[in-house]
Amino acid sequence: MQVLVDLNRCQGYAQCVFLAPRVFELHGEEGLLYVPRVPEGQDEHVRRAAAACPVQAIAVGEQAGGDAGVR
Repeated sequence: MQVLVDLNRCQGYAQCVFLAPRVFELHGEEGLLYVPRVPEGQDEHVRRAAAACPVQAIAVGEQAGGDAGVR
């Protein structure tokens, strides 16, 4: 699974950090860092984080044939 965050849309609410701390991390007060390739066993945490984002800045997708299909 892959994750993509629209950093222009992200407002730093950090709901994703609380729900998937192995994938998302706040850098400073509002800068978000994240791991584009979701570590094994973290898929459900990332899906919940994406659903909880107040501004819907997180997209998740499965890799298929070398291209990520973002949903």
